Amino acid sequence: MKLGVCYYPEHWPKSRWRADAEHMRKIGIEYVRVGEFSWSTIEPTPGELHWQWLDESLDILHENGLKVILGTPTATPPKWLVDRYPGMLAKDEQGRVRGFGSRRHYTFASLEYREECRRITSLMAQRYGQHPAVASWQTDNEFGCHDTILSYAEADLAAFHIWLKDKYGTIEVLNQAWGNVFWSMEYRSFDEIELPNLTVTEANPSHRVDFQRCCSDQVVAYNKLQVDILREHSAGRDLVHNYMGFFTAFDHHKVGQDLDVASWDTYPLGFLDQEVIYSEEEKHTYLRVGHPDFGAFHHDLYRGCGKGRLWIMEQQPGPVNWAPHNPTPADGAVRLWTWEAFSHGAELVSYFRWRQAPFAQEQMHAGLLRPDAEEAEAAKEAAQVAQEVVKLSAALGMDADELLSLPSAGKVALMFDYDACWSLDIQPQSRAYRYLFWCYRMYEGLRELGLSVDIIPSNAPLDTYQMLVLPAQAHISDDLLARLEAFDGVLLAGPRTGSKTSNYQIPENLAPGPLAKLMPLQVERVDALPNHTQMAVSGAWGEGLLKHWHEQIATDLPCLLKDNSGNPVLVGQGQHYYLGSCLDNGALKASLAKLAEKAGLETYYLPKGVRIRERGELIFVMNYASQTIDFAPEGAELVIGSRRLETANIAIWKKC
Repeated sequence: MKLGVCYYPEHWPKSRWRADAEHMRKIGIEYVRVGEFSWSTIEPTPGELHWQWLDESLDILHENGLKVILGTPTATPPKWLVDRYPGMLAKDEQGRVRGFGSRRHYTFASLEYREECRRITSLMAQRYGQHPAVASWQTDNEFGCHDTILSYAEADLAAFHIWLKDKYGTIEVLNQAWGNVFWSMEYRSFDEIELPNLTVTEANPSHRVDFQRCCSDQVVAYNKLQVDILREHSAGRDLVHNYMGFFTAFDHHKVGQDLDVASWDTYPLGFLDQEVIYSEEEKHTYLRVGHPDFGAFHHDLYRGCGKGRLWIMEQQPGPVNWAPHNPTPADGAVRLWTWEAFSHGAELVSYFRWRQAPFAQEQMHAGLLRPDAEEAEAAKEAAQVAQEVVKLSAALGMDADELLSLPSAGKVALMFDYDACWSLDIQPQSRAYRYLFWCYRMYEGLRELGLSVDIIPSNAPLDTYQMLVLPAQAHISDDLLARLEAFDGVLLAGPRTGSKTSNYQIPENLAPGPLAKLMPLQVERVDALPNHTQMAVSGAWGEGLLKHWHEQIATDLPCLLKDNSGNPVLVGQGQHYYLGSCLDNGALKASLAKLAEKAGLETYYLPKGVRIRERGELIFVMNYASQTIDFAPEGAELVIGSRRLETANIAIWKKC
């Protein structure tokens, strides 16, 4: 359980560097991320390399016992490079060039830019690959930030043609897979295919989902290019990339296969304010602490993308600058978010950033230090966490490194599939429905019952779980079906599961497609509802409302919930259950509690805003609520905090 910080020595006078490093150690910082936006400082003119500033800053950090996460600077190519290769720039859906002047101004498909990335990454790796300060490398920065995965430039079209030929082999196979007989869309060759933008009306959804898959694969290849270089010149160092919140435009599981650790950048208040998933009541209630499940959802998602390893590369330390509104976190919130991350298995929490910049785009984004280099509130909370880690280590008889070995796996698995997300977002049928948000709400219901959850990809092993939730697994592959048949826990499949083939067509036997072998039912019709339309549901497993999506199900399975017309909503028996509608929180939570009981899992109906998470023998209790709560897990001994928790506070208990 380590603390880190993002640091930009190139932003400050050299006379400050040593004092900064000493101050970091005083707070309890052990890791420092450096370099990910520094290309123009390293190479201000083509071929003119200025390494001395980076040499000196790394040496100073090392002298102070700090470990460096060195970033490749490829998220911000310099102006001279753009002028040399203007074809490297991305284009938006309207065909407009996304030009120089901020960051992420490239398309992943540009072969010219990839060669420049190969060159600068090789130079950095050769120079610093064996530097004693460098413990890890970060590839690029925040793939896809500012909507930069889908690009419609000439390089993207060329890459798409190659990708399609590789997948389909012949144009006849593609025409059949896409259903191009519809609207006379048949092609004579791959070279006739254009990108799925600027069409008169909606482009073919099969065309669109394949383009999304292609763009995702460009990210995978781009990342692997850098990974291969870093492994050659800097063996033994962890390789990591920093993902983002509520972002699904590429397959993070595939990118993660080439890395050692998954990390992400967590900004609970910024995302609470800007995301439409949250109601006005939630935004008001959690204004200064963030939604109780925002951090947790992503911790569990990205731990699943990182082979079980998780870092937080950027943790919000104060007000940000990019949300519609930017409130100050509650006192204790930064500490709360840090411990929340550790409770989900994070090895490292790194704060963004060390010192608030007084210039450029992010000058209103807080850091651990104010612009005048005095400590902000978050620095004090980071220091408190560092002290508490020492206390926790002593209480458990472990050193800080041994704490990392505490198991973080949950007993419930929720399957999250990026391809399913693209499929259902491309034709959502209801503007009120989004795959990501439905997955999030199902996760929220599980967390409100006190369950520790793993979020897993569709190819993950299932044998360690007692309960498995498929929120909306659009395509059921033969491999997944075989593993579901062998799964001996309780299985819940949500609405839209099995509703598409791999080629984005409706299965011949209708939804749930192949899953009908386990759950004998058929979805005969769907009712895609606006937000203001909600229907009552009731039955043996509770009552509440359904919204957004409602399927008409034909089945002889026992009916556990029905709508107000008597139509089945939740059906199943034994180990297998199918939910054909999106339920409100109360009804969903009641049904999940029944399923957990069948799986032999203990549940709590936690107070509003309170969450618990188990990690090995530890139980973390976190209070996001606006009022003080009193909560103690049964059969546990208090280690840190108290049973009476004020807002934005935590307690850590040890199982007896």
